[in-house]
Amino acid sequence: MSYTYIFDDLFENDTSSPYVVDPKLQPCPQEPLVHTRGLILCVILIAIFLLAVPGNVLVGWVISTSKQALTPSDIYLFHLTVADGLLALTLPFFAVAMVKGWIFGDFMCKFLSVVMEANFYTSIVFLACISIDRYLVIVHSKEALRNRHRMCSRVLCAAVWVIGWALALPALFNDAMELSPGSGLFICHEKFDIGSATGWRLATRVFRHIFGFVVPLIFMMTCYSIIIVRLLHTRGFQKHRAMRVIIAVVVAFLLCWTPYHITMVVDTLLRADLILFDCAVRKSVDAALLATNSLGLVHSCINPFLYAFVGQKFRMKMLLLFQRKLRQERLSGSKFSRSTSHTSEGSGSGTVL
Repeated sequence: MSYTYIFDDLFENDTSSPYVVDPKLQPCPQEPLVHTRGLILCVILIAIFLLAVPGNVLVGWVISTSKQALTPSDIYLFHLTVADGLLALTLPFFAVAMVKGWIFGDFMCKFLSVVMEANFYTSIVFLACISIDRYLVIVHSKEALRNRHRMCSRVLCAAVWVIGWALALPALFNDAMELSPGSGLFICHEKFDIGSATGWRLATRVFRHIFGFVVPLIFMMTCYSIIIVRLLHTRGFQKHRAMRVIIAVVVAFLLCWTPYHITMVVDTLLRADLILFDCAVRKSVDAALLATNSLGLVHSCINPFLYAFVGQKFRMKMLLLFQRKLRQERLSGSKFSRSTSHTSEGSGSGTVL
C-alpha cells in the first residue's frame, strides 16, 4: 500500500550487486501532469479520510455502548472499524506527500507504512470473519448457538491483529529517500538492503495477493454463496433484505480491491520482463496503480455503511442510543434549572432576613 509507484523505476537496481545502468530501469520522462495528478490524489485521500474517520468512529461508538450482549459479528465489526479508522488516520500524511514530497522523516515513513499495511490486512481478515460467523448462524444455527462464545473469544481477535501486523513487517524496509541528488524532494519508498530487492518485492506482493485478497475472498464467496442458497429455500421478506446486503458487501469488495490487485500483477510482470518494457506502458501502469490504490482505500469508508447503516438492527440501536442521550441531556438540563431556581430562592430569602 504505497503511493510511490510513479517513482519506482528510479530505485529498481538490486542492492545486493554492483550498480549497472540498465536502459530499461532508467526513469521515463516525467510530464507536467504529474503535479496535477498528485494534487488530485491529495484531494481524494483527504476526502476518504473525512468520510472514513467519522463513519467508523460512529459505528464503533454505537457498538461499544450497546447494553445488549455483543454477538461475534458485532465484535468483528467493532475491530473492523478500528482497523479502517487507523488506516484512514495515515492518509493525511500521504496526502501531503503527494504535493510536497515526504517531509516527515525516516521514522514516520516506517511507522505509517507499517500501520497502513497492518490495518489493510486486519480489515480484510475481519471481513472474512464476519462472513464465517454469518454462515454459522444461518446454516448451522443450533451448533452456532452452543459454540458462538468460542468464536467471539478475544484470542481470535488478538490472533487476527498479530497476523496483520506480522504480515506488515516488510514495510519496515521503507525509508525516506531523495528522489534525485540535490533535488531536495524526498519520497517514502521501499528499500530492500538484504538480499535481492526483486526477490523481496515479489515475496511481499505474493503475500499481499494471497492473504490480502485471494484467501479472504474465497471465505467470503464460499460462506455467502451457501447463505444465499439457504435463504432461497426460506420464506419471508427478511431473506430478500439479507440477500441484498450480502450481494452489496461482495460487490463492493470486488469493485474496490480487484482492480488494485490486477494492476499490481501487471506491474510485477512488467518488472520481471514478462511484459515488453515501454515508457508508455510504464506510465500507464503507474497511473493505474495510483488510481486503483485510492479506489481500494475507499473501501474503508464504505464498510460502515454496508455492515452497519444498511442493517436494520444497527439503525435501531443507533436511534435508541441517540434517544437515550437526548433524554439524559434533558434530565440534566431540568435538574440544572431546578437547582438554579432553588439557589435563587434561597439567596432571596437570605436578603429579606
